[in-house]
Amino acid sequence: MAVRHRLIRKTPEAVWAVLSDAERYGDWVVGTAQAEPDEGQWPEVGATLRYQIRIGPLTLHNRTVVRRSEPPAALELEADSGPLGTARIAMELRPWGGHTLLIFDEHPLRGAGGALHNGLLELAQQPRHRLVLRRLARLCEEDSGQARTPCGRLRPYRT
Repeated sequence: MAVRHRLIRKTPEAVWAVLSDAERYGDWVVGTAQAEPDEGQWPEVGATLRYQIRIGPLTLHNRTVVRRSEPPAALELEADSGPLGTARIAMELRPWGGHTLLIFDEHPLRGAGGALHNGLLELAQQPRHRLVLRRLARLCEEDSGQARTPCGRLRPYRT
């Protein structure tokens, strides 16, 4: 399984506030563009987001469904990438001395991703997972005066 963790210097409630803001989904999920609520009230169980993922010249139309929501401790999502299959994304938020230890677990469930899943693929996903967690931490820890783009998003994170 592809499991990573990150200490975020905010309370679990503050981290949950970012995770529960559907409009900020594209700010921390790498490659996501044009994310918008689809059904239900995000992040209640059964709620969905629709968005695009850009991989080079390809654009995938994806949908993510909330499968488990226990504010401010746990959020589990199922990302549906059409022919590429689905993936489970679980985030556990543990209080850690006034901060949050976020445990991020992603692995394929169905489709091509599940059939092709192996250790090499997990290794290739690690840089993306690190970037997702870095972006999420930055959003949670940012100052209110952080520079934003004209559409309200944070300026791109420089690695």
